[in-house]
Parts: sequence; C-alpha cells; structure tokens
Amino acid sequence: MEPSGSTMEDMVSRFAVDKRFWSGRKVFVTGHTGFKGSWLTQWLADLGAQVAGYALAPDTQPNLFGLAQLDKVCRHTIGDIRHLEDVQCALASSAPEVVIHLAAQPLVRRSYQQPLETFSTNVMGTANILEAARQQASVKAVLIISSDKCYDNREWSYGYRENDALGGHDPYSASKACTEIVTNAWRSSYAHGPLVASARAGNVFGGGDWSEDRLLPDAIKAFSAGETLIIRSPLAERPWQHVAEPLAAYLMIVRAMLEEGALYARAWNVGPRVEDIVSVEQIVKMLAQAWGHGARWEVRAPAVMLHEAGLLHLDSSQIARLVGWRPSGLLEQALNATVAWRAATTTEDAVQLMRKDRAVFARANIACSEPA
Repeated sequence: MEPSGSTMEDMVSRFAVDKRFWSGRKVFVTGHTGFKGSWLTQWLADLGAQVAGYALAPDTQPNLFGLAQLDKVCRHTIGDIRHLEDVQCALASSAPEVVIHLAAQPLVRRSYQQPLETFSTNVMGTANILEAARQQASVKAVLIISSDKCYDNREWSYGYRENDALGGHDPYSASKACTEIVTNAWRSSYAHGPLVASARAGNVFGGGDWSEDRLLPDAIKAFSAGETLIIRSPLAERPWQHVAEPLAAYLMIVRAMLEEGALYARAWNVGPRVEDIVSVEQIVKMLAQAWGHGARWEVRAPAVMLHEAGLLHLDSSQIARLVGWRPSGLLEQALNATVAWRAATTTEDAVQLMRKDRAVFARANIACSEPA
C-alpha cells in the first residue's frame, strides 16, 4: 500500500528539510569524517540537531572534516564499524533517535585489491550497525546509505527500479548488493525494532572532496598541478549529482519514516534527471571549461583494465512520487561551484561554501522556513 491523496507539492512541504523538525533531534552518523559525511554533519549542525559521529579517521590530507573543523560541531568518535561492541557503546552513550549509516569502503578499484576488507566493512559493518540500533531503545529510524551499483547491471538503457534484481560483477558492487539484502532482512525480521530504509545514490561530487580514484578530485588535483588528467573510460555513463542533492533526500526519507511510519521504510533510488546521466568525457569537458587555462586531459587505457560498468541509470520516480524529492537539474552549475572551491583555504571558507551550495542544489527540497 502506498500513501495517497497528496500531490508532489504537498509532499515537498511535508517532508522538506526543515529546522523546525531537526532542531534538538539526536542523530548518529557513521562515516562522518568522509566527504558525504562531512557535508551531512555540517548540515545537521546548522539545523540544530545533536550530532554524534562514529568513523575512522579521515584518510586524505587535506580533508573536509578537518578543514571545516567539524569535530567542534559534533560528538566525534573514532571507531571501526566492524567492531560490534564499540558500535554498541557509541550508540548507547549518544542515545540517538536517528541513525544514518554512511561508513563504507566506497571504491570499486580498491575492492579488487582488498575484497575481504570491502565485504567485512560494507556487509558485516552494516549488520553491526543494524543490530546495535535494534538493541538501542532510543533509535526510531535507521537509514542505510547504499549505492546505485547494488543492481545486477545488464547495461540497459532504462533506469533501474528499486525492485530490480540485485547483483555485482566486482567486489564493491557485490558488497553493496549484500548490504541491501542484509538491510531488508533486518527490516523484515524485526517488526518491533526501529524503522529501516536504504538509499541508493549515484556518483556524487562537490567541493571538499580529496578522495583517491574519483574523477572530479583526480581532475582538480591534475589541473591544480598543471598536469594532464588521464581518463580510462571516456564513454562510461553515470548518474552525476551534487552531494547536497542526495543528502536532502536522506533527511527527507528519515523525516517521512518518523512522521508517517513503515510505509516509508523501504529501498529508495536517489538519482539525477535523465539529462544529467552523461559520459565521463562530457563531465571532463565541462569541468575543463569551468577550470579554464591549464586544464588538460587525455584518454589512456591502463595496462590491466578492470571491469567497471559502462552504463548505469537510476529510476527515481518512487522518491519523487512518495516523498516529493526532486533533483536540481543544475549539472553544469554544480561543476562550476565545485571548481570554485579551489579558493577555499579556511574553515570559514569551507562552511560558507557548503551553506551556499546546498541552498542552490537542494533548493527544491528545503522548507521555506529553513535558511539553509
């Protein structure tokens, strides 16, 4: 059964990101030291939430968590999600109402080199979070952040829907399919536990990302150093979106679960417009144009070509229809905004740019009362 009797406009006003909803609410975020986790932590803090973060130390230098001094706006705990007792202690000490689980081994190519670490982190780590949340009486809703790569990708031209088959050619993709299976098992097995949903987003980007082996950070590093960017799969198409877009969706899904209950405890695709599903080569061309003088790139296949999906689309009609979330449709502007971060050198720069960017790229999903 699905909710009925409301228009999309009604849903936007109902579940939109709103300080009145989040202020004072206790939220436990795993992976808060990472790129997406840092953006989410700052946003929740700005909304007045009481944020507790649990994650490994940042794995790049520089990193957004350190630049924005986010340890000052959350309860910051260094820990490994593979250690159940440590997770249980962290949850018990913070007594959150909401758990948003972002911590993961997020890289496809690294998963080939470290398959066991990838599975132990992404699968057993998620199981630990779900079990610890189930045992913590204060927790009312859990959102597991998954990936668009959880699907059995046949390289079809249409977007995958939430009920399409799960699968995975590489260890990372397979681990995310397993993550979804584990999440569904906890959701189905423990009716008296917290509500559990998952969100499957595409390729996110934005300012403050220094991660390894990702297209935009690699491009900005190369352009900044006056080097030539090497791309290996120019024709591969991906669902690109600014980081603020899926983060707004995550907050809206959690709100929908807390306000309306089990009908919203399900899997959700969170992807861009069809027009923004473009090739690696198109992204690089737009990024080079935004960068200006000195941006160079070339195609060069590596000696050993690991399998990576060539075509991957998401159908996000469910979240548009039931939650009212909408993508920005501002791909080129989002790339320009990401390039503008090269001037960010201080904490104030980083925080102000996060606030500015989410006000633009999540605008359709922010309540009028929320100043972003």
